[in-house]
Amino acid sequence: MQRILTGDTPTGKLHLGHFVGTLENRVKLQNEYETYIIIADLHAFTTKADKPQEIRDAVMDVALDNLAVGIDPKIANIFVESQIPEIYELASIFSMLISHNKALRNPTIKDEIVQKGLGENYSLGFINYPLYQVADILCVGADLVPVGADQLPHVEVTRDIAQKFNQLYGDTLVVPKPLVGRVAKLVGTDGNPKMGKSLDNCIYLSDDSKTVEEKVSKTYTDPSRIHASDPGKVEGNPVFIYHEAFNPNKEEVTELKERYQKGTVGDVEVKQKLAKALNAFLDPMRERRSYFENHKDEVEEILRAGTTKTRAEAQKTLEAVRSAIKLNY
Repeated sequence: MQRILTGDTPTGKLHLGHFVGTLENRVKLQNEYETYIIIADLHAFTTKADKPQEIRDAVMDVALDNLAVGIDPKIANIFVESQIPEIYELASIFSMLISHNKALRNPTIKDEIVQKGLGENYSLGFINYPLYQVADILCVGADLVPVGADQLPHVEVTRDIAQKFNQLYGDTLVVPKPLVGRVAKLVGTDGNPKMGKSLDNCIYLSDDSKTVEEKVSKTYTDPSRIHASDPGKVEGNPVFIYHEAFNPNKEEVTELKERYQKGTVGDVEVKQKLAKALNAFLDPMRERRSYFENHKDEVEEILRAGTTKTRAEAQKTLEAVRSAIKLNY
């Protein structure tokens, strides 16, 4: 059976953007692939080194979110990166196969430096963390990596390093392929292409129904539309982007679009129907999350079991890598 490696950095609870980016594919493919889901806690230290307890708490939140969306711990392995030291030895070895300049040219890294206003004040770990991601993926021999569109450069770096390693030392590593979700990138509720907690523009998978209604009521629409009778734009309109992504009633979505463009429906009705669709979508997740929130000892055991199995695979990979480069003294 082929393998999947995907996962999350525990900087907070997961939101709808995470769902369409990777979570949906994880759930869909977990029965077809041997699935490994990483909670990359050390990665979180690149931007939250001063908040270790917040990161630790977020590990549980991310585990709960994965279980809530339908990840089955009987067939998928959820593991904590920091508990697998082999990953860091592999990353150190792989760092010899990429130039410093190329690492800095990674567009995801460049974007994050700008978005987070880091200037020149980013840590060495911030530049190195894509190498940890390379090791995350290669340590389990992943064939497929479900990612959001913004993470594609990391998979390309992984492919480059795996191919270079194999060319230099013989076929040792699996060269993975990326899989982007059905919605490549979900905009924030404010229309911002970047979605996140700091921007206060996302709907979390764990939000209750009232919170969802409040957030949807504040979601941007067409700023040029003053009255409900004014024809409005549907393209690029966050409310309709969310309708397309999460409202299963496609006839309703089509009708709302037509009426919106003609000026025969107001923003209130469009948003009310979106909130209803989102809450119907999230209700099963709320139920599953509630169970695991009340059985956190089970969640901790799931993480321990997943980490133990993943570490065994990482040890095999490290042994093969060390042997290939003649470090098997």
